[in-house]
Amino acid sequence: MRTMGLDVGSKTVGVAVSDPLGWTAQGVEIIPIDEEAGEFGFVRLEELIEQYEVEQFVVGLPKNMNNSIGFRAEASIDYGKKLEENYQLPVIYQDERLTTVQAERMLVEQADTSRKKRKKVIDKLAAVVILQNYLDTVAN
Repeated sequence: MRTMGLDVGSKTVGVAVSDPLGWTAQGVEIIPIDEEAGEFGFVRLEELIEQYEVEQFVVGLPKNMNNSIGFRAEASIDYGKKLEENYQLPVIYQDERLTTVQAERMLVEQADTSRKKRKKVIDKLAAVVILQNYLDTVAN
């Protein structure tokens, strides 16, 4: 069973998938979206769901540091509801506080890349971190 991890933003969605055994997360791509215009990247997402035979989603939930739900978390929940409606697959929400910071740190420490290059992959890596954190919790 493959799980798809999503880091949902207002302009992009970072996508990661698990291996078939559900042990590791791999980055797939970044899908451009336009939240304000109601463009959520579902055409491309559907192609990836079919390609990887996805059976569930893990959507990053960017809670505030005090554990409350703010605007971005509400937008992620709305995206998750749209996923459930469109694909009839379960959606799990994974606390993603500091995952982008963690992903940025990983890129800075492990690769000599410019800020511009990091910006192009950060959402995909954040999706990997979100999904891997989830996979690690269900494995234990």
